[in-house]
Formats: sequence, structure tokens, C-alpha cells
Amino acid sequence: MRIKKIHFAFDKTARAEVYKNNLLGLYKSYLPKKCDVIVVVGGDGFMLQTLKKYRKYKKPFYGMNRGTFGFLMNKFKIKNIYKDINESKMINISPLEMVVTTKSGVKKTAIAINEVSLLRQSKQTASLQIVNGKKIIIKKLICDGILVSTPAGSTAYNLSVHGPILTLNSKKLAITPISAFRPRRWRGKIISHSSSVKIKNLNIKKRPVSVVADNIEVRNLKNVGIKISKKINFKLLYDKNNSLTKKIKLEQLRKQTI
Repeated sequence: MRIKKIHFAFDKTARAEVYKNNLLGLYKSYLPKKCDVIVVVGGDGFMLQTLKKYRKYKKPFYGMNRGTFGFLMNKFKIKNIYKDINESKMINISPLEMVVTTKSGVKKTAIAINEVSLLRQSKQTASLQIVNGKKIIIKKLICDGILVSTPAGSTAYNLSVHGPILTLNSKKLAITPISAFRPRRWRGKIISHSSSVKIKNLNIKKRPVSVVADNIEVRNLKNVGIKISKKINFKLLYDKNNSLTKKIKLEQLRKQTI
């Protein structure tokens, strides 16, 4: 691709702010609607926020890591940004869409690029039922929580709770329990990306549960529907020697050697 106009989005952390003046002294930052690419300077969390904030412009995103891990980002640089972006490779990611019904009957929606996670709100474990379409995956799961992960998010929270790593082209989603108590040995399930998952809180009064789509939380849920959004598509750019596919494969190798 050939880009001429960049919009810079900077996180407000000290690590990102320290290079802000340097970059803006070398490169002009155009308005988001007039740019060719949005360059995101920060960490993974800020990248997720920025993708959602600017998705209406339908621009490609190029991340430069000034966060901690930076799995979704490229290496930070000051020189040759135009050259590296023009030589980068694009991947397309569709997020999860959740529709939550709360205890009081209010409906709320949000999207998640990494995962949708359900977590207990009190000292009581959660009591959940998981359905895929019309098929019950598990009738009653007693646990601290559960999450549904995309391939892009499978190396994030999902991996931390010992979920499977999914390749970007797998066309799969991972359902992974968080500290499952009953059935104790249930490890979760890999399902098709075309699946429509519904998770129900079986004991709303005694065992309250919250649900989080990346960084958006809804408390006291009654049930939540989760599926891949067919209408939303994010374009992410990666340096030719630093692709997201390569990063996921490296994480798979690390997991196998542990």
C-alpha cells in the first residue's frame, strides 16, 4: 500500500507522551477522516480503545509499542515510518459482538476484539449455563468465570487461564473456563467462528456476575449472547518480519515447551 497522510493517536502514559513531540516534529498528523492510516502509539489496551474509537473511518491501523507487552503492536520507531508502513502486511480481524440483558431487564451491546469474559461479582462462585445455537455445551458450570476468545485474543487473557491458542485463519473461537470448580476437569471447548453462544446466569440473586468486552464492563447480567460481528472489519498493519501470525506461532511454541 502507498500512504501519504498519517493520523497519530497517542496514549496518555509517560512512555507514549515522551516521544509525542519528537514524532509530531517530524511528521504531520492529519485529521482521522482525511488520513490514509492511523498510527497508534501506546500499548495493547490503548490499541483496543483506538480501534473502537476510530472504526467509523474504516482506516487501517499501524501500532507502535510504547506499552508493556505490545502483542498487537509493531516495534516503536521514529525514522522511516512511511517506508515501514508502505512495506507492511495487512490482516483483517472481525470482533465479537455481545448483547447483554441485565438483572433489571436493560439491554446493552458492545464489541470485543480479544475476548468477552464473565466474572463473579462476589465471594460466591458463578453458576452458568452455556448454549451454542440450540445445543447445550454445559448445563451447569460452577466457576469464577468464563471467556469467549477470538483467535487474535487467544494469546491474551485466554492463554493466561490455560485456554488454547488459535491461529488467525482457524475460523474458530475458544470457550475457556476460569477456575472451574464443577465439573472440575472441564477445560472448555473450541467452536466454529459462525457460532452463536448464549451464557445464562443460573442464580442471579445469590451469585451476581459481570461481563466484560475487552475493557467495557456490564454488571449484574441475566444472560449474554456472543457471536462474531459480520458487519465490522478491522485492518491491522504489521511489519513484514513482525506479523501477528508469526507472533501467535511463537506463543504456540512457547506453550509447548513449558
